[in-house]
Amino acid sequence: MPLILQRLLLSHAATGAGPRSPAPASSAPAPRHLHPAWVVVLISAWLATACNVPLWREVAELPGHGSARGWAFAVAFVVIVAAGNAALLSLLAWRGTLKPAAVVLVVMAAFGAYFMLAYGIAIDASMLVNVLQTDAHEAGDLLGWRMAGTVLALAVPPLAWLYRTPVQRLGGLRHAAHNGALLLGAIAVIVVCLLMVFQDFASTMRNHTKLRYLINPLNSVYALGNIATRPLRIDTSKLLPLGRDARLGASYAGQKQPPLLVLVLGETGRSGNFGLNGYGRGTTPLLSARTDLVSARNAWSCGTSTAASVPCMFSHLGRTGYEARAANFESLVDVLHHAGLAVLWVDNQSGCKGVCDRLGDTNTSALQDPALCPTRGECLDRIMLKDLDARIAALPAEQRQRGTVVVLHQIGSHGPAYSKRSSPEHKKFLPECTSTALQECERQQVVNAYDNSIVETDFFLDSVLKWLSTRSEQAQTAMVYVADHGESLGENNLYLHGLPYAIAPDVQKHVPWITWLSPAMQSRTGAATGCLQQDLAERRITHDNYFHSVLGLLDVTTGAYNPDLDMFTACRHQAQAMAAPPGGSRRL
Repeated sequence: MPLILQRLLLSHAATGAGPRSPAPASSAPAPRHLHPAWVVVLISAWLATACNVPLWREVAELPGHGSARGWAFAVAFVVIVAAGNAALLSLLAWRGTLKPAAVVLVVMAAFGAYFMLAYGIAIDASMLVNVLQTDAHEAGDLLGWRMAGTVLALAVPPLAWLYRTPVQRLGGLRHAAHNGALLLGAIAVIVVCLLMVFQDFASTMRNHTKLRYLINPLNSVYALGNIATRPLRIDTSKLLPLGRDARLGASYAGQKQPPLLVLVLGETGRSGNFGLNGYGRGTTPLLSARTDLVSARNAWSCGTSTAASVPCMFSHLGRTGYEARAANFESLVDVLHHAGLAVLWVDNQSGCKGVCDRLGDTNTSALQDPALCPTRGECLDRIMLKDLDARIAALPAEQRQRGTVVVLHQIGSHGPAYSKRSSPEHKKFLPECTSTALQECERQQVVNAYDNSIVETDFFLDSVLKWLSTRSEQAQTAMVYVADHGESLGENNLYLHGLPYAIAPDVQKHVPWITWLSPAMQSRTGAATGCLQQDLAERRITHDNYFHSVLGLLDVTTGAYNPDLDMFTACRHQAQAMAAPPGGSRRL
């Protein structure tokens, strides 16, 4: 493949250069130079057909696809996609750019087709951000012979044809005229086809939104354009301050024990696969055995990927406000730091996505521990508890005396290598899928591997609670666990996560949210576990509540705090009402 690309680009450079030496005499006829417009048309046809199998597979599932009207719609849709690719290529069909642009689009389309076929994903800006932020180990989990075979099958034939085909050289004005005519012709074809099937097309695009994210490679081109133009919509040149007015509340006056809050940032957690939430399998035996936990069963994420959810949930804006923001703000951990608390971020994944940049983080994924890091560069989440006391002790003593917040960012159930996310002793459900090409496994094996990763998370969270209990004499302790997003495990042939939020299935957005407050923290905050269990069991909460709930739990006052989004407010008010003297005024 690299040799073909190299020769293709070299041959194109040669055809686009100045006068060439006469070719040696040969009995074979000289190859015919093809007009650039034909290159555009033929490459566009290949992209619209072979590289769009995921799209046409979805179209074939539409109601009425077998009728004459359905076939007319499908044919018109194919022509529209081909004309759209031709319109794009016509803008790049110049002597020095035609073949390189065709190479890029073909390779891009081949990779896009594989991932859409293999995992049922759709491609938008957030998905490409995930790709750009994927580290080497995560990328390695996605590689395999099936990907190589698919990409080669889709890319080699058109690239080999491009390599062998000389392209006719046109003068500058003539080239511009031909490109302009090609562009106008492509637009005209799109308009005519749309008019022919407009009613069906408009209805399909409105009711089956996913289709627009499957048009390959225009989906990737649009997503790249969206990312490239983001600085025009969001001022990334500066970071707006947030919570600089943050102060510690009355509960800190004369405190004998400072608060110690552990925020476990879960990864790829499906609420419905937690035994604690009523799942038919015992995936959380240790947590389920406890009576002092609060599990919010109706909790929903801010996004369907780590890159989208983590910055959003640590923001004060909420999902809608975060997506519409004109600039970036400091995050929850910055506000806690402004208030004077000690903050530590420990990461066992691919970073904090900008949330902790002002404070820094400790990454444990590269540590070497034979028991906890069986794969080089990847460790089980329990590694974050190793030397945690020493890391906390290294924080400024003055801040620790006020209180400490520790964020533990899990690798959790990150796919597709679910089998790597649990240790042998926690592989409760067998056989499990050990391949990263999830479509190769029976679906039950995929679910088994994923559920084993939840068993591992159960053990990790129980270990965090046991660690907190060892510090109960020095601090008033609490833990809040919430996953960043969910996961698809083969439902409707969908795998992994990252679909656009509007079309993503609920399993990619419905997340587990577990809270534990020690008796001392319940007394400090006025939020009793019993009240929270009743109030939060089925009440809908979202990541929009996260920022404000953490501030409320820690009694941090700031103009950025919204008590209406603090999920602990109702129980604190109930405690205050019950504590009010008979006949006296009540603080509501």
